[in-house]
Amino acid sequence: MKLLNKVTIVFLSALLGFIFFNPANSFGQLDSSSVRNLLEERDKEMKDLLGPKGTEYTQKQRDQLKDIINGIIDYRAMAQQALQTTYDTLSEEQRTEFVDLFSTIIRDQSLNKLDIYRADIKYEQIKVEDSSATVQTLAQLERVRTPVTYNMKYKGESEQWVVTDMIIDDVSTAGSYQRQFQNVIRKKGYNSLLETLRKRAAK
Repeated sequence: MKLLNKVTIVFLSALLGFIFFNPANSFGQLDSSSVRNLLEERDKEMKDLLGPKGTEYTQKQRDQLKDIINGIIDYRAMAQQALQTTYDTLSEEQRTEFVDLFSTIIRDQSLNKLDIYRADIKYEQIKVEDSSATVQTLAQLERVRTPVTYNMKYKGESEQWVVTDMIIDDVSTAGSYQRQFQNVIRKKGYNSLLETLRKRAAK
């Protein structure tokens, strides 16, 4: 079973255009214009770091890219949705291990296809309501156009926006993980899923 391979590609594709939100600036105004300005600013920073196609990167640059790509993903929220009721049965220590494994796998694979982060992004609609936001974009890489919607929430304790789900062509990334994980849990149990993730993270 190639667990996570397909959905990881979708997951990384979904990060186009939104991975560049800068939490350090906080956000003095919860409105669509301020969100868009920050997105565009960080998009430029990422593309400057990537350089032209075919660029070779030092380990330091790769670490920087990995941090930017993954820095605002709420892995715990994703894991909780993927595990559903199983999550409630786990101790805090078990939850932490699962989230760590889950995030390690995604982080390690996030640099596999850097060209996707060179896509041109069109921001079609940004809605901010209280501590939630929805960004609808159209990512174009060469001749391929991909509609991507980002669901976000603002975490007051850390004063930053985080991504909780990405919808690509009407397919939910969080929902994809949920279907994969629940299928394994239903057939083989949670321990089998955990062991699979341990092996993948150890590679």
